[in-house]
Amino acid sequence: MTDALKRLSDEGVAIWLDDLSRKRITSGNLAELIDQQHVVGVTTNPTIFQKAISQGDGYDQQLSDLAARKVTVEEAIRMITTADVRDAADILRPVFDATDGQDGRVSIEVDPRLAHNTKATVAEARQLAWLVDRPNTLIKIPATEAGLPAIAETIGNGISVNVTLIFSLERYRKVMDAFLTGLEKAKERGLDLSKIHSVASFFVSRVDTEIDRRIDEMGTDEAKALRGKAGVANARLAYQAYEEVFSSDRWDALENAGANEQRPLWASTGVKDKAYKDTMYVEELVAPNTVNTMPEATLEATDDHGEIRGDTIRGTYEQARADLDALEKIGISYDDVVQVLEDEGVDKFEGSWNDLLKSTEAELQRLAPAEG
Repeated sequence: MTDALKRLSDEGVAIWLDDLSRKRITSGNLAELIDQQHVVGVTTNPTIFQKAISQGDGYDQQLSDLAARKVTVEEAIRMITTADVRDAADILRPVFDATDGQDGRVSIEVDPRLAHNTKATVAEARQLAWLVDRPNTLIKIPATEAGLPAIAETIGNGISVNVTLIFSLERYRKVMDAFLTGLEKAKERGLDLSKIHSVASFFVSRVDTEIDRRIDEMGTDEAKALRGKAGVANARLAYQAYEEVFSSDRWDALENAGANEQRPLWASTGVKDKAYKDTMYVEELVAPNTVNTMPEATLEATDDHGEIRGDTIRGTYEQARADLDALEKIGISYDDVVQVLEDEGVDKFEGSWNDLLKSTEAELQRLAPAEG
C-alpha cells in the first residue's frame, strides 16, 4: 500500500486538519493524527467551534465555572476557544520546533462581525495573540477590503496571520501586497522578521459549487463541459501569482532581512459534489511550499485511496486560464462569482458566530448554579 499522505508531504504540501474540539484534544486523537497521518497544523473557524461546543459534554466543566462567575457570553466563548487553541498548540509544539516555526501551527479567527472594521480587527488580533500566548498561533483575518490594512498592521506588529476567505486572484495579489507591507512595517519597527509567519487561505470547492450551480441553470452541453474545472483552475493561477510575487525584487529585500514566504493554503478542500472524486482538491493541487487544510473525511479519503502523482500545478497555467476564460465566454462572470462568495463567506461565519453565541448562552444558563 502506498502512503499517500507521506507522498503528499514529501512533495512539499503541509497537511493541516480543518477541525478542532476539546474531545479531539483530550482523547489523544489530535496527537495520533500528528503521529500517524502526517498532520502538521490545525485550522479552526466559527462554524467548527459552534459544532464542537453544541455537541457532547466536553465543555461542561469550564462552562459551569464560567456560569458561576457570571461572565458575558462573548467572554465565555473567548475563554473556551482560546483554551482549545492553546492546548492544540502545545500538542503541535514539537512540530513547530522541528520545522523552525513553519508548521505546528493552530489558527484562530477574529470575531467575524468585525470583518468590515479595520481598527477593531487589529485590536482583536492583538487580544487573541495575547490570550492564547503561544508562538505557534496564527490569527485568522478575512481578506475583505477592510481586512487588507488590518493584515498589514497585524503583521507589522509581529503577529503571525492566516488570511482567510480569499476567492479571487485580484484579491489574492492584494493579500500578498498587504503581507509584504506588514513585513516592511515590522522591519522599520526593528522586529525579527524570521519569527513572523503567514499563510493565505485560498478557497477551492466553494468556487465550483457556485459556478456549477450557474452552469446547471444554463443546462447547455457547452456549459456542462466546464463543470468542476473552475475551483482547481482558480487555485492553480493563484499559485502562479504566488511564484511571481515571491521572486520579485521587493520580496528579495525582505527575504535577505530574514523574512519567510507567505505560503498558499488550499481551504475548502472537502468535495461537495458526489460526481467528483472525493480527493480531487488534494490530488490536483500538489506543489512545493503549499498547505492543504482538510476536513477529517478528506484526510481519511486521501490516506485510503489518494493518488499523489507529483507536482500537479506548475505547467498547467495556460489550461487553467483557458478554463476560466471559457466560463466568461458562456456568460458566467468571474468577478460576480468571487464577490458573491466573499459576501456569503463572511455572512456564513457571522451566522455561525451568532449560533455559537446562542448555544453558549443556553449552556451557561443550563449550568448556572442555583441562587443562594
